[in-house]
Amino acid sequence: MTQKSDTLADQPDTQAGGKTQRLRITLRGAVQGVGFRPFVYRLATDLRLMGWVNNSPRGVTIEVEGDGPRLREFLDRLEREKPPRASIQSLEHSYFDPVRYVGFEIRPSENDGARTALILPDIATCSDCIDDVLDPANRRYMYPFTNCTNCGPRFSIIEALPYDRPRTTMRHFAMCPECRAEYDDPRDRRFHAQPNACPTCGPHLQLWNGTGVVGATHHEALLAAAAAVTRGKIVAVKGLGGFHLIVDACNRDAVVRLRKRKAREEKPFALMFPSLTAVRAECDVQPLEERLLLAPEAPIVLLRRRADGDARVVVEVAPGNPWLGVMLPYTPLHHILMSTLQCPVVATSGNLSDEPICIDEREALTRLLDVADLFLVHNRPIHRHIDDSIVRVIMEREQVLRRARGYAPLPIPLSTEVPPSLAVGAHLKNAIATGMGREVFVSQHIGDLESAEAVRALQDAVATFPRIHDLHPQVVACDLHPDYASTRLAEKSGLPLVRVQHHYAHILACMAENELEAPIVGIAWDGTGFGTDGTVWGGEFLHVSDSGFTRVAHMRPFRLPGGDVAVREPRRAALGILYEFSGGDFQGMSSLPPLQQFSETEKRNIERMLKQGINSPLTSSVGRLFDAVASLLDIRHVSHFEGQAAMELEFAVWGHDVGRLYRFEPPAAAAEDMTLDWSPMLQDILTDRERGISTGEIAAVFHNTLVEMAVSVVRHRGDDRVALSGGCFQNRYLTERMIVRLRDEGIRVYWHQRIPPNDGGIALGQIVAAGRRHEGA
Repeated sequence: MTQKSDTLADQPDTQAGGKTQRLRITLRGAVQGVGFRPFVYRLATDLRLMGWVNNSPRGVTIEVEGDGPRLREFLDRLEREKPPRASIQSLEHSYFDPVRYVGFEIRPSENDGARTALILPDIATCSDCIDDVLDPANRRYMYPFTNCTNCGPRFSIIEALPYDRPRTTMRHFAMCPECRAEYDDPRDRRFHAQPNACPTCGPHLQLWNGTGVVGATHHEALLAAAAAVTRGKIVAVKGLGGFHLIVDACNRDAVVRLRKRKAREEKPFALMFPSLTAVRAECDVQPLEERLLLAPEAPIVLLRRRADGDARVVVEVAPGNPWLGVMLPYTPLHHILMSTLQCPVVATSGNLSDEPICIDEREALTRLLDVADLFLVHNRPIHRHIDDSIVRVIMEREQVLRRARGYAPLPIPLSTEVPPSLAVGAHLKNAIATGMGREVFVSQHIGDLESAEAVRALQDAVATFPRIHDLHPQVVACDLHPDYASTRLAEKSGLPLVRVQHHYAHILACMAENELEAPIVGIAWDGTGFGTDGTVWGGEFLHVSDSGFTRVAHMRPFRLPGGDVAVREPRRAALGILYEFSGGDFQGMSSLPPLQQFSETEKRNIERMLKQGINSPLTSSVGRLFDAVASLLDIRHVSHFEGQAAMELEFAVWGHDVGRLYRFEPPAAAAEDMTLDWSPMLQDILTDRERGISTGEIAAVFHNTLVEMAVSVVRHRGDDRVALSGGCFQNRYLTERMIVRLRDEGIRVYWHQRIPPNDGGIALGQIVAAGRRHEGA
């Protein structure tokens, strides 16, 4: 927190000469939508201070008049006793002559001026509101839109700053006298709660069939929806930031039917459980994981399935996966539904594969018609789609893998200023970002730009996200890849363009999140990123300086026959690496699993593609190396979702505590741009396979060897700080072993926590790169 004026100790005694003085305070940060004005009102009246408080596009402004000791106490308690979800980033205060205010009031919000106030993410239902909903004597009993200043919708319903009801989608609902009385009562926790509502005046539920005919309303609609889930039906439920598709997670036929209709063959489904006790029956829950499940952000938490006990959740929820994505109810609607069902349910995003989540009931009726049997909808408009966030625990720290509800759009602070700028992110796991001054606002997860609907969602975000803070970008940052939909959109902006190399953006994002300054070496390992030499990078060691980056090491490249097709088919990556390894042919390899996946004609065609370099780009990607090894070990030859082969290779490691390594060549002493050769390791993998060594042990030794290859580069260079970024560092085993080994070498290691290591963090790095370009201009 910064204070622009003099410190309190330097202020003159406002009691001198018996004079009352006026204190003006300007607060910036997460101070709107958290009950800050009601808190200020109560604090000022408690201290018998006169004046006012209001919201403005910049934050919260307060003027109080009184004597010196009480003004000092007000300032002290303002920060010490602030509402639990509030975050004060700056506090500026100045003293003036009094104007003799009478009483203390909450004034109407200001609308003019630059918009610098922070918008809070949507907050999970607080315990007080849950009590209200479950209390038969309460007027909000079983009301699914209950909230107060401590919880409820924020980012999903706000249309503009300052955060007031007329600037949210709740403007469609006039408060009844009872709700208005709560809203106006400083002693009530719903005092100035903008989404305040009740069954009399607020939104309500309806249950629709596939043609939009209403079958039930209000609480009866929810009971009918719950009954349908119990019967094995698929129900599309409109929630906080969009629709969920919900089925009974214990009903195999229902889960299989959902997979077929949603065109999602094997990618894991998220689960919602009625209680923490129910979660513990299915999963091992460590203390930090429990805290995340119960946190106001209420994300999906990746938990290890229990090896003992009788599992109720069917394996089709996450085929071949020892982890489950688990969340608890986070809105009153979910609490009521889950208390009625009393069983875990699949709660997956309401969309088809590669499409953004549906937020409007009429849109859902069209897009999900062939998926859902029934639609549980409500009439509170959702202003922007927000998926559920996904987190896991790595090295006893939270790591966000998908940043959306509960996290977005809180800013990432920067150590240096950036110009008003927009970053359009990457092609997969897209999120955009805006930057201004020393803050970067990263949007909610938008998704993979693989469909027209996803590209339209990106276009909408680019058009609307900067408006929240009235930001007018002077520069647009994008990926170096010329064919990304995000890059093409940036090119149409008409603004100066900064093209940022993919892995450089990864490392800059990690540096920004960890408040690191250059120089530093970054290890960026992922599946795909367009390199400055026109090849596909993904196994990179970058030295980041104040002026840019230098590629100091990388994995030995190999060809990917079929280009993008090889990304979906690990067997092609395996053929590419075997071709490079063997020096140009597949003689004597016919018994290997990836070769057996192709006909003789297909093998000849692929061999010709590799020999002539036709549609077979060179890659240094560690992600594709994972794919190749997964196919060689007969784990996965064709992937049904991004990263599946690499995930399954990691899963194979479980239970294999192996200390040995495969051979690799350490970096040459004089090399400046080192190439790490995987061929000795590949030879050892093939030898182990012939010897009948278990798949799990081979997978473990492969992970261990990759780590030692990285450590050898850092040791050779003499670096003392390393930043880890890229999708490969979602791999818990790889990441934790890398951190431990680098620390063993006396190296300080930094990794992602609140920003995803995958491409969801790219936009942050692009903003930083744009700022660096501006700074050096």
